[in-house]
Amino acid sequence: MKMNILFCIAGIALCSSGLANDLVRQGDAMDQLFKPDEALKHYLPAEKQTPQDASLLVKIARQYVFRMDDLKTNADKMSSAKTALSYAQRAVKAAPNNADGHLAIAIVYGKMTPLMGNREKIEASKKIKEAAEKATKLNPGDDYAWHLLGRWHQALAGMNNITRGIARLVYGELPTASNEEAVTCLKRAISLKPDRLIHYIELGRTYAQMGKKEEARKEINQGLSMPNREKDDPETKRRGRETLQSL
Repeated sequence: MKMNILFCIAGIALCSSGLANDLVRQGDAMDQLFKPDEALKHYLPAEKQTPQDASLLVKIARQYVFRMDDLKTNADKMSSAKTALSYAQRAVKAAPNNADGHLAIAIVYGKMTPLMGNREKIEASKKIKEAAEKATKLNPGDDYAWHLLGRWHQALAGMNNITRGIARLVYGELPTASNEEAVTCLKRAISLKPDRLIHYIELGRTYAQMGKKEEARKEINQGLSMPNREKDDPETKRRGRETLQSL
């Protein structure tokens, strides 16, 4: 009798695992089509079966980030971002040595910053740096972790005096950041994934910030010439064109 109960329990566990895997595969298909709401219809039920699956939690966080672009109000965008952040933080708690969770936290804060005031932006930038650095240490081959670290250097190096004053209050002492270090990180990202156009455009925008117009045009035009493959590529290209017009 006891053995039969154990077999039943094992069978239920296997069925639950199989169902979760099927749901994740269906969610992945929607993710590839950049349909976050459709992907969540599959990922969220799968999460109920495997709530400690760090990989799945990262995928869910990604969808809540993606759906921000389709929301109309800043309040709705921030609400979606906060949900994404909660899933990313759960992923880190479930698997603290997995780089993807830390990277997800950095990405979410990056998406939140345009919706924030100056002090909140600086506080978020500190968290971006911490999460991106952790991700590069756990997985030095992750191109996007290096990209975000480069963007952190780019943003801090480009601050005006007023924002720098706020940054000193938040950080205690203003951390070392430079356009040169941003270039190094973004070039590292390109070497790891040369078909990701955002790396070239942000490298070009860094050169523009440094006053290196020829290098800026070269890198931005390289990115603009590449096909869109990711959801935010059109917005990235818009930033690139805007920078070109300002040169």
